[in-house]
Amino acid sequence: MIEVEHLTKQYGPKTAVDDVSFVVRPGSVTGFLGPNGAGKSTTMRMIMGLDRPTSGRATVNGRPYTSFRDPLRQVGALLEAKAVHSGRSAWNHLLSLAATHGIPKARVHEVIEMTGLESVARKRVGGFSLGMGQRLGIAAALLGDPKTLILDEPVNGLDPDGVVWVRQLARRMAADGRTVFLSSHLMSEMAQTADRVVVLGRGRVLADAPISEFVAAGGQQGGSRVVVRAPTPDLLFRAVGSAASAITPREDGSFLVVGPDAPTIGRIAAQTGAELHELTPTGASLEEAYMSLTRDDVEYRSEGVR
Repeated sequence: MIEVEHLTKQYGPKTAVDDVSFVVRPGSVTGFLGPNGAGKSTTMRMIMGLDRPTSGRATVNGRPYTSFRDPLRQVGALLEAKAVHSGRSAWNHLLSLAATHGIPKARVHEVIEMTGLESVARKRVGGFSLGMGQRLGIAAALLGDPKTLILDEPVNGLDPDGVVWVRQLARRMAADGRTVFLSSHLMSEMAQTADRVVVLGRGRVLADAPISEFVAAGGQQGGSRVVVRAPTPDLLFRAVGSAASAITPREDGSFLVVGPDAPTIGRIAAQTGAELHELTPTGASLEEAYMSLTRDDVEYRSEGVR
């Protein structure tokens, strides 16, 4: 179990983490979400004892991480995949970590096989791709067969097969009764992986709830959600006008209309003579719930996005 209690971190006048409290329990996957600059990585670093909090505390299984005599057996963490001596091979990197804890060579072989690194195990890490670096970081996190797993953006740079593998790994670890805490910007993947989410915005906790409750609450904001497909959407949406709080194009050519329900849109289409090819009520997605919650807490916003 990871317990974060009133954790605050200040860098001069800037407050990166502001009175954050939450609990990550064993037996489930807890997702850690938030815009860039929200304080997620800083919070994870404080849990791992890499940054000293200005106030508050973070413990793993009731103890500060730095108090463990066998930290690799207690917590497996991936915070920075490139934090590896570039001249070492993957095998030697893992072997050196194993030696600090009396972990046998057989376990090094196991994690190399688990993470798909067999073909590059004897190659220098400096030549690894981003994805291979991520796999090596996860291998190091798994080396001590830990009770707790903390992964910061573990699928960054992985191909689709690797993304699925990380998802299955997280679910399997949780099913074994371990504590799994991971961050990601891939909402579709988090929706399939996490049981619960903690959302930060500008250093504060915006939400801490089971993922089903979080998505359901997001779906209640702004009205009904309806997928609309029409050959002349401009005609229809001019008629819908201010009744819709948002009209968002989707990759398949349809539109997500937030506000009026399906019967209302159908009636407007009939009145204006607009042809409809699809009119499907739908629930909110994790991405929509997340975007709705964090829209006012994005510190680094792309030009043209409001």
